[in-house]
Amino acid sequence: MTRQNVNDLIAFLAVARERSFTRAAAKLGVSQSALSHSMKGLETRLGLRLLTRTTRSVSPTEAGERLLRTVGHRFEEIEAELDALSEFREKPAGTIRITATDYAADTILWPKLTKVLREYPDIKVEIIIDYGLTDIVAQGYDAGVRLGEQVAKDMIAVRIGPDMRMAVVGAPSYFAQRSPPKEPQDLTDHNCINLRLPTFGGLYAWEFEKGDHELKVHVEGQLVFNGTAQMLNAALAGFGLAYVPEDLAQPHLAKRRLKRVLEDWCPPFSGYHLYYPSRRQSSPAFTLLVDALRYRG
Repeated sequence: MTRQNVNDLIAFLAVARERSFTRAAAKLGVSQSALSHSMKGLETRLGLRLLTRTTRSVSPTEAGERLLRTVGHRFEEIEAELDALSEFREKPAGTIRITATDYAADTILWPKLTKVLREYPDIKVEIIIDYGLTDIVAQGYDAGVRLGEQVAKDMIAVRIGPDMRMAVVGAPSYFAQRSPPKEPQDLTDHNCINLRLPTFGGLYAWEFEKGDHELKVHVEGQLVFNGTAQMLNAALAGFGLAYVPEDLAQPHLAKRRLKRVLEDWCPPFSGYHLYYPSRRQSSPAFTLLVDALRYRG
């Protein structure tokens, strides 16, 4: 249905219900001549007379009465649904889909979301664990969580976590048989626990920096995982060295379950950001969620 037909039907319903061009024109905020022109155009396209006009009154013809009965209530339903949408402006509600790594979901999203979800029971959140650099628009996500340096330039990025550091760790039982690496290049002689990145299908190269020196080391070992928690568990069991977020390893370092190496090669870097398309029309629920996740130092 063309926009002209919709506008003319709305005009017809106003005239048929008010039984007056004057009152209908006032209700619609248009001139009587414009309203009369719309009616003539609709009748011409349908090849039917819809209104009987006299000098004193306007009334629907038999065809007009049928159109009023069959179409009128449908427009009323549409108006009712549009009015119902006002609830979304007044009360945050709806489902928000977010893609994130398991570490970001466990340490950043979940602690903050628990407060929001308890206070706003009509907000639903779906979190999909994914290490790939997902196209959130193509995959139907509302937002994604990634490290600041991984966020595309055409996205809005909101910082939701502090700076991070990575840590190379291994169990005392592992170091009982191996000498600790002194330089990142020494890792090629060690049994390392790898992380597979689904976006490119390859193994993540461990990244190091010291002063002006930046290195990426492709390590090898018996085990490959696609999740950080599993890598840490394997390191705790003595199966090799793992490259994991510092605060994930810290409780085990404090209890001497793990030993850290190459610490001076692991400087801080930009932490996690929530990102979403710049053209996204934010709902009250999404705006509330962004504010709740925002990192405030």
